[in-house]
Amino acid sequence: MSLQFDTIIVGAGSAGCLLANRLSANPNHKVLLIEAGGKDDWIWIKIPVGYLYTIANPRTDWCFKTEPDPGLNGRSIHYARGRVLGGCSSINAMIYMRGQESDYKIWSDKTDDSSWNWHNALRTYKSIENYFAGENEWHGNQGEIRVEKPRVNWPILDAWRDAAADNGIPSIEEFNRGNNEGCAYFHMNQKKGVRWSMSDSFLKPILHRKNLTVMTKTQVLKVLTKQISTETKNNSKYNERAWANSKLETYGLELLQNGKKITVTAKDEIILSSGAVSTPHLLQVSGIGNANHLNSIGIKPIHELPGVGENLQDHLQIRTVYKVSNCKTVNTLYKNIFTRLMMGVEYALFRTGPLTMPPSTLGAFTKSDPLQKSANLEWHVQPLSLPKFGDPLHPFNAITPSVCNLRPSSRGYIRAKSSDPLEYPKIMCNYLSTKEDLDIAATGLKKTRDIMNSKVMAPYTPEELLPGPKVSTDEELKNAARDLGTTIFHPVGTCQMGKVNTDGSANNPMTVLDSDCRLRGISKLRVVDASVMPTITSGNTNAPVMFIAENVSKKMLRKN
Repeated sequence: MSLQFDTIIVGAGSAGCLLANRLSANPNHKVLLIEAGGKDDWIWIKIPVGYLYTIANPRTDWCFKTEPDPGLNGRSIHYARGRVLGGCSSINAMIYMRGQESDYKIWSDKTDDSSWNWHNALRTYKSIENYFAGENEWHGNQGEIRVEKPRVNWPILDAWRDAAADNGIPSIEEFNRGNNEGCAYFHMNQKKGVRWSMSDSFLKPILHRKNLTVMTKTQVLKVLTKQISTETKNNSKYNERAWANSKLETYGLELLQNGKKITVTAKDEIILSSGAVSTPHLLQVSGIGNANHLNSIGIKPIHELPGVGENLQDHLQIRTVYKVSNCKTVNTLYKNIFTRLMMGVEYALFRTGPLTMPPSTLGAFTKSDPLQKSANLEWHVQPLSLPKFGDPLHPFNAITPSVCNLRPSSRGYIRAKSSDPLEYPKIMCNYLSTKEDLDIAATGLKKTRDIMNSKVMAPYTPEELLPGPKVSTDEELKNAARDLGTTIFHPVGTCQMGKVNTDGSANNPMTVLDSDCRLRGISKLRVVDASVMPTITSGNTNAPVMFIAENVSKKMLRKN
């Protein structure tokens, strides 16, 4: 006997929490939200600097590893994905970044759907946010997502901002207005110095709803499908665009809970919101994807959809490290037992100071060359440094200006390694696999040097440690990018939406979803998470996922 619901959502991350909120607002609609991880009640989830403890920790992180990547000189890197209520919003950098107007034009053009343009995105963002400075032309204050400014100041970052201005990157009030070119402090998803995840925003306020069931520590093993019924065929709601002429429909899921397999069924729909790694992997082990690949690993294909798992895009940050003097940084504050204690006291009493700090505090956007339509380079500037993620901080004062290409042309993939749904998939990012991406990487490193060599920075006597002053030619800089590059954890695109014709066909065979995020060829199945993005947004991806989820929820509710 299986448990039956109206709608089942897989993944209680950013998108899943919002969808659960919206779809369970009708008390007669039974919603199940499934999360592989546990509850988000660990103190280090709430203290912003706790990302140092939540990332690479199996309590909160899937702890994926990428395949050895030629673009990283054969390195394999840690690939953090949230495994806890709130998903990645419980372990991420907390940066609230919408992207740029040009990003949404691409989505709108690729889907032939104006609901994905900047005008609608801005309106949606305003409706779901609670902005610290109140409502204005760009922000709203009646929504669930709390957005605040930093609660700690760093003179070395103020100097870096002035140096950026000397190099043609003007100081601006904020990002998130459609054109991010300039330098500003990041706004964050915090509330009075405490991380404000999407679980805090959308899930916790509605846990009392009797029609909402939340399962934690429960992993989905398989999406269950069957031949489409006459009833489903005759229901117009299940026979539009991507679902038109479907031969299959989904009806349930096979779960692993407390070591036992159970089945749950959905009357209306199943929504996959497990993220750009886990969603395509689940589809593949369920027999949905590239038939040749599935056959090669012992999975019987039930539905050919070659785009599943392809089109992986990510932001590669190239970390430079500069030793500085005559200032304070986290490195030496943390090294000293007394100042470390005082940081804790300040946070406990006032919810201010370094413990409120996200991984990156200051940001800057510019064009790698004048021909770019919008800013395509971004810096995340940190008042700290370490040899590599997971290592202790350096024992001396230093900063880390990391630069990344916002619109990489390199594409990777996610592919199941076997029929075992518990075996992690192959994650091949293919970073820096195009000449364009390598050229932009070298340009970014040179622009970083220009900023650090500005007269404004002279009082801090910056000394380049990484990549080091001996690295000078373009080829040396490109190789340094391969050695230093690492992810900012923004995987997207692996179940891309696109234009789908009324008969369910698509001109681009790699299109997985229509613009309502319905999966092509299997009725009652949707994907709503970062994997739906045709192209990556210009900056951190959590806020765009919120827009995606809200936009799709509105489309769904209009149909009911």
